[in-house]
Amino acid sequence: MNYMWHLMIYFGVYGILALSLNILVGACGLLTLAHAGYFALGAYTYAVATVAFGVDTISAIGLSVGMAAIFSLMISLPTWRLKGDYFVIASIAIQVLIYSAIYNWVESNAPLGTMDNMTNGPFGISSIPRPEMFGHQLTTMQEVTAVSLLILLLVAWMCKKLLFSPWGRVLNAMRDDELAARSIGKNVQFYKVEAIFIACVLAGFAGALYSGYVSYIDPSLATMDQSILLLSMVLVGGTGNMRGPLTGAILLLLIPEGLRMVHIPDNIAAEARIMLYGLLLIVMVHVRPKGLLGNYKLD
Repeated sequence: MNYMWHLMIYFGVYGILALSLNILVGACGLLTLAHAGYFALGAYTYAVATVAFGVDTISAIGLSVGMAAIFSLMISLPTWRLKGDYFVIASIAIQVLIYSAIYNWVESNAPLGTMDNMTNGPFGISSIPRPEMFGHQLTTMQEVTAVSLLILLLVAWMCKKLLFSPWGRVLNAMRDDELAARSIGKNVQFYKVEAIFIACVLAGFAGALYSGYVSYIDPSLATMDQSILLLSMVLVGGTGNMRGPLTGAILLLLIPEGLRMVHIPDNIAAEARIMLYGLLLIVMVHVRPKGLLGNYKLD
């Protein structure tokens, strides 16, 4: 039964990530491969704050969200006027930059949290404490599951309100015809900055939630494979609504579990998973370009 609780917790975390990425991909039409970087940024901020400095859960989550918000400017300001392939290339550069910083910011024998060792490099950070709420530490799988799914529902409600508001309709107008949106007086660059800000903040929050649950993180959170996984969730499930990204998150989380059922050796399981993601994307592009439940076909 613990295995089922574990899958539901992962669905809560990756559901938040898929919904946040849908703001950029589905509403703005911006393909980004940097989302895993902001996920890892939130996770590492939470881990360092709690392990190295003993910060409480709420403050650590606030720091994670704040760090993701600040670093969202890394992608929104340099890409102020970019779109299409140019935006994708810029997002890859940001992804590589975040991964390189996490992997290399370590000095031998330096304590965690100092300027010489901020991330512990390839060794990762362990013994991350479980989150606390109202003075109670979430120690059981059931408690963590309930909190993660409740947060997912709140995020889904917030995203729905945003995307179906006048603000969301402006994003859709930018996606369909940016020149037309400008012609009616909309500051499309400012709206893009806002959308990236919200998406990165939610990714940072998901990173803090993930870090508090697994109790150990390493630089693999910020790899390109992770970004491809998140983008696949949105594209396979479908963009432009709430159902698609959540469906994609469920489907792609179950693929690795299916590989375990067929007893694929561990040394090739990761590569097989990435191959399946790529194959699934190719099939979806030809068979269902809008995704399983999508409203919008990404060009």
